[in-house]
Amino acid sequence: MTVWTKPATAFLGLGRMGAPMASRLLAAGHSLTVWNRSREKARPLVEQGAREAGSPREAGENADLAILMLADGSAVSEVLCAQGLAEGMRPGSIVVDMSSIPPAVASAHADQLAERGVLYLDAPVSGGTKGAREGTLAIMVGGPAAVLDLARPSLEVLGRPVLIGRNGCGQLAKLANQVIVAATIGAVAEALFLAAAGGADPAKVREALTGGFADSMILKLHGERMLSRTWTAGASIHTQVKDLRTALEVASSLGLQLPLSSRMTELFESSVRSGFGDYDHSALLLELERMNPLALPVGRLSKDS
Repeated sequence: MTVWTKPATAFLGLGRMGAPMASRLLAAGHSLTVWNRSREKARPLVEQGAREAGSPREAGENADLAILMLADGSAVSEVLCAQGLAEGMRPGSIVVDMSSIPPAVASAHADQLAERGVLYLDAPVSGGTKGAREGTLAIMVGGPAAVLDLARPSLEVLGRPVLIGRNGCGQLAKLANQVIVAATIGAVAEALFLAAAGGADPAKVREALTGGFADSMILKLHGERMLSRTWTAGASIHTQVKDLRTALEVASSLGLQLPLSSRMTELFESSVRSGFGDYDHSALLLELERMNPLALPVGRLSKDS
């Protein structure tokens, strides 16, 4: 296959992640058509030079490459099938689904598109809105290596694509990512909460742990959000719950028990019931504070708390 340096690209889904990703493709010189269910979200990209499609089918009609960044598997199926994106794509073109959806749904989409001669990669991402803006996303790819070779120049504008295996395996890697993220956010929240409740300065504790075995990207970034009590979502608690539930469903289908992930799912679900669902997933700390009302809160109070 010939590598496409800058294929005609359609980008569908312009939320917190999708909008900065599409903007990066525009800045890299891609001819870009965009679509979003709420049309006002497309306006800034149109002002940057993108063309707005009136429907998913229209978005796909002139695209060599269509990238999806949608909320969940149901939304992807709706756009692909009911709203006609699959029908609009030409044989030999590629759909890259960067949404986080169940692996079995990704595999089904691959089969449906193959019947039309359309190629497919599932390529969910990690790195949050910061990674989307900076083009440093971890991109976990499921599908044929030859198809990734075609799409690689475009995906490298967005981050670092790694081929995991067959279609659906990208989504399995994303579930593994979310299991680790959930447990680590919980550990960081409990550690800083324990330090503050015992009379230590949690900011100094975080500083002391940096560089040691307890260090992580989550300690650095999410720990800072906990200390500053900034809950603007990079990835929301609602999204974390969705992915954890999917991980547990896949585990159950394989006859597996994931006790730590089960407990973390319960804690994040409790956070949603407490009204924190739209906050960044670092706001799991607020659920710990709610459970321990007599303990000293971590960090300083702010208008975001």
